[in-house]
Amino acid sequence: MKFRYQARTKDGELQVGFVEAGSKESAEKILLSHELFILLLEEVKKPNFFERTLSYFTRVRLKDLVIFFRQMAILFESQLPLNRILETLYDQSSHPQLKESAFQILQDIQSGLSFSQAAEKQTEIFSPFAISMIRSAEITGNLDRAMLFLADYTEKEYALVSKARSASIYPLVIILTFIGVAGLLITSVFPQIRPVFEQAGVKLPLFANIIISTGNFIIDFWYVLVLFFVVGLILILNFIQTEEGKALMDELKLKLPIFRKIFLPITISRFAYATSMLIEGGIPVAQTIEVVSNTINNAVYKEILNETASNIKAGMTLSESLRQYSYYFPEIVTQMIAVGEQTGRLKSMLEKVANFYFREADNVVSNLTDLIQPVLIIIIGILVALLFASILIPIYNLTSRIG
Repeated sequence: MKFRYQARTKDGELQVGFVEAGSKESAEKILLSHELFILLLEEVKKPNFFERTLSYFTRVRLKDLVIFFRQMAILFESQLPLNRILETLYDQSSHPQLKESAFQILQDIQSGLSFSQAAEKQTEIFSPFAISMIRSAEITGNLDRAMLFLADYTEKEYALVSKARSASIYPLVIILTFIGVAGLLITSVFPQIRPVFEQAGVKLPLFANIIISTGNFIIDFWYVLVLFFVVGLILILNFIQTEEGKALMDELKLKLPIFRKIFLPITISRFAYATSMLIEGGIPVAQTIEVVSNTINNAVYKEILNETASNIKAGMTLSESLRQYSYYFPEIVTQMIAVGEQTGRLKSMLEKVANFYFREADNVVSNLTDLIQPVLIIIIGILVALLFASILIPIYNLTSRIG
């Protein structure tokens, strides 16, 4: 179970955050063991089926975050007070959830919370990575620089995602066109020619019978199929938002050949960027890796990085720990990190890794159509051949009999 808390330290400093425990009493004991005076402790309830489904359509999208962070970075560069920045964001934001978040952060800051503590309560907008960046920037007094980095980082992510979506339009159009044409033939053309072959005594091949029977089934029970499609779509969208669904999707992204070419460099680039910035902010490497594990949005890498953080605390270096997972961290990554550790230029090497893999991800996404096209042509070619063979072979047999 997950609980949200507000508490004060023995020095009077206000803290907010989350704690996981088996019960509320256990959560209280954990907080008390850290010498915290509890002000508020409430369970974070998991959203139900309908809330998860609805949140898929109403969530804050990456494009909205790009605009939000860019506006915030510009306002910070203008040296405006934080209260004034949040008031401006509230006035300027068109997305209702971003607008509400700006208002809530402003209220929390006015009640005595720091910016990072207030942002920590807005999990839909501020990732653990963003919160860690803000927290370290508060200590060093570089909030303007931290927000500029977050804006640039989010913008790069959005540019890459947008390019991937654009590159996938062509294959998607081809697939939908084939499905549309095949559906028209199966439901409108093939059922009408079956009686012709039956009257002529021509036996239809098995595949032709399957196609014609499928067409008849679609015609008779189309409303059932539509219902199943809608229900199935809702269930799938709901499942991929659960922890099990996300873990399965993340595993598939790294196992399927074409998807691996895209998501592996993107994930490594995100890992290296986040790690380099947190190290620059003065956060210890082990703590940095723990924070980064929650920022790269991949359950497989999260587990690996949590183990890596434990290994670092036990005395291993970052490169030694990552070398154990060569399938997820190629040799070039661990070698460059090892060089950075040996020369004291870890941040610089991580930036080079990030830039290298970001360019690789960009190139792969740019050539996405070329990667998919051969496979797509082969699959659709086979399906078209089977589709037309199922009708051309009986026509040939019919003409042969007439002749």
